[in-house]
Amino acid sequence: MGRVEISPVPSSDGRSRLRVLRWLPDTEKPLAVVQIAHGVTEHIGRYDAFAQFLADRGYVAAGNSHIGHGAEADETCSLGIFPKNGWDCAVRDLKAVHDLLRRLYPHAKHFLLGHSMGSFLARTFMIDYPELLSGCIVLGSGQQVKPLLLLGRALAAVQTRLFGRDRPFVGLNRLCFKAYNRRISPLYTPCDWLSRDKSEVGRFIDDEISGFVLTHGLFSQLLYGISYVGRRENVRKMRRDIPILLASGEEDPVGDYGHGVRRVYRLWQRAGLSGVTLRLYPGARHELLSETTRQSVWEDIYDWMESVRRQEANGGSGTGRL
Repeated sequence: MGRVEISPVPSSDGRSRLRVLRWLPDTEKPLAVVQIAHGVTEHIGRYDAFAQFLADRGYVAAGNSHIGHGAEADETCSLGIFPKNGWDCAVRDLKAVHDLLRRLYPHAKHFLLGHSMGSFLARTFMIDYPELLSGCIVLGSGQQVKPLLLLGRALAAVQTRLFGRDRPFVGLNRLCFKAYNRRISPLYTPCDWLSRDKSEVGRFIDDEISGFVLTHGLFSQLLYGISYVGRRENVRKMRRDIPILLASGEEDPVGDYGHGVRRVYRLWQRAGLSGVTLRLYPGARHELLSETTRQSVWEDIYDWMESVRRQEANGGSGTGRL
């Protein structure tokens, strides 16, 4: 089992300090580095088991809790607090962590893995910094249709003006849980949409710094990010040959039960991206890394990264295979 080290990095918001967790393998020459961008209302510590899996296979796994998330935000009573330019801050924070990992491991391949909100941050990263990554793993993503996005952003703007950015958006929280669980029967908890594994759902519910209610500001910035990555003019800024593993559960409501994930795939295809691998897991819900089939998902991600790494080492394009 690899050891865990913590490195402090200043956040681009000008106030916060990020704690970058690094899960280290038992070698001074890691095969690759995997930077993890977590989802909304959770934190990087929830990825410990998957990160240890990677460390046991010679990879460095690393990541930070985004602003408004994690122990750092809890200590300053700022859970869910997202500044007006919070999305851009979170992406710049990913870049700062990437730069740290580049300095520490200059000769390793560097992958970015994003889940849920982290998947939209990862997609933004590929647009804003197209040349930096060896590959990207996009989990629990999707692409909402434009009318719904416009409606959501208008609603968030009204709520923010009336009640302020930092107020919890309680009504939206209830609506989302109800919508996300509509295909699940029997339903045991409001969080069943996350995974079929009851113990993993229970651990999320019992985690004191996960599952908080989104604020108006956080919801508004999340919708901004989803809109940003869906614009064709932005997608065309992505590197055409970047290897991407796009994976989701077929029962994930965030990805519209596979339909939204396929929309992302088609969006990238039309933009000329040649290195995208699409994988949908039957029966799986939102959190692939915490599903009942997580071990096979972990192995698939590892095998894909190894395929990319070996193809690049042999002078190929490194598009990845499963």
